Amino acid sequence: IDKDALDAQVKERKIQEAAEKAEHERFAHDMKKNDKLMCLLEERQKNEIKDLNKALNEFHKNFQKPETRREFDLNDPQALKKDRPARVSDDDPRCTVSSMQKFMGEDLNYDQRMKFQKEQLREWSLQQQKDWKNALADQKLADDLYDKFRIELDRKIMEEQRKEEESRRAVCTATKNFNRIQAAELDHKNELEKAQKIKDDMDEITCLLRGDFLSENPDQAIGPWGKHNVLVNRWKGMNQEQLMAIREFQKEQALEKQRVREQERRRDAEWDRQRLQAARAQLLWERHQQRQNQAQRRDLDVINAELSQEQKAKNIYLKEEEYSNIPTEEFYAQFNTTTR
Repeated sequence: IDKDALDAQVKERKIQEAAEKAEHERFAHDMKKNDKLMCLLEERQKNEIKDLNKALNEFHKNFQKPETRREFDLNDPQALKKDRPARVSDDDPRCTVSSMQKFMGEDLNYDQRMKFQKEQLREWSLQQQKDWKNALADQKLADDLYDKFRIELDRKIMEEQRKEEESRRAVCTATKNFNRIQAAELDHKNELEKAQKIKDDMDEITCLLRGDFLSENPDQAIGPWGKHNVLVNRWKGMNQEQLMAIREFQKEQALEKQRVREQERRRDAEWDRQRLQAARAQLLWERHQQRQNQAQRRDLDVINAELSQEQKAKNIYLKEEEYSNIPTEEFYAQFNTTTR
């Protein structure tokens, strides 16, 4: 059992209960304060209503007297004394049915009858009070019996809780002891397994170090069908004879490769020489072609110049022929225009 965690939970529970208790006390204090304030307001309201009613009664008494009213004769308190009685006795001949002066319960023996009824009512009230007191005594006795029963039940519950707590504590102690024994056994078992594992590892390391795998014994790669049949999963490398044969073969390959490179170099040099000769011949042919083109261009320019001279001479001859057939003034005018 994690005792620290349980203590922390108990402490948090106590803190929470203290906070709730403080909140309830604050709420109760506020309720008491509000109740006191409400009582003061109600008392103040009652006093104001009382003062208002008192002032209203004083006003009625001083300024609205009954004698000043128009209907005072209808509400005069001495009117019955001044007036004639409605009937003198129960058999008054004036008290007919239509007179409405005598009703059930309004006989002249009303006072004695009411006195007897009040006495009877008092007896009934006393009997009710006695019954009520007996009922209260019975209720109190029942409440006392119920309280005793609740106290006895609470005592039994507390006793059961105490026994349950003791049994739980005993179970926790037994569980703790059992866990401690299991932990000790587990530690001892782990130590034995660790020692056995170290021994097994040492045996395995010794076996591997002394075996053919790590010692790289080349004989383990020889297959069952001859020396040249090699087992690939056990092959640990070649011996010196095989290495010398491979080196000789590599030297021969290097010489062959060097000879091939020399032949390629010579072939490339021949190709380069032929490309240079072809390029030189191409350059010479292009220069010869340029010289021919220049000579043809010069001949063409000479021919074009000669043709131009001939054309100019022909034009001049034609103009002279034309001007020889017009007057002199017109000739000079056209000559000047032409020169301009």
